[in-house]
Amino acid sequence: MRSVSARRLYGITCRAKQELAKMPYTRFVEVGRVVLINYGPDAGKIAVIVDVVDGNKCLIDGPTTGVARQVIPYKRLALTDLMVEFEKGSHSKTIEGAMTASDVISKWETTSWAKKLKAKKTRASLNDFDRFKVMVARKQKAKMVADKMASM
Repeated sequence: MRSVSARRLYGITCRAKQELAKMPYTRFVEVGRVVLINYGPDAGKIAVIVDVVDGNKCLIDGPTTGVARQVIPYKRLALTDLMVEFEKGSHSKTIEGAMTASDVISKWETTSWAKKLKAKKTRASLNDFDRFKVMVARKQKAKMVADKMASM
């Protein structure tokens, strides 16, 4: 059986380890968090959380992206890594100034997430002849790679 001092020491080390453990999440629902709307009429647009209503909904606004100020459930949102600095419940003009000052739109467009969404939208808008040209280009590329590998 361990002595009292050994148990205390063990307890202190366990607490220290728990305090040192980091949270696995980095994106939290908070005022100023930039979000991507993934469902509804504004799907594909980005907005900013202005206020947290409750555990299921928040107030968002996207004055520079054409998203009206509205209460929306978290199910329809995807949190991004981007943040904007402003006070809770700020007016649209204040949010618009903060978004332009922090250059959120260009930062969003440089992320791989935004690039993938843009590529997906482009592929969806191709007509039959465009899809045929893509297929031919892929075949030509595959042939070039196969020839190069065969010559090695």
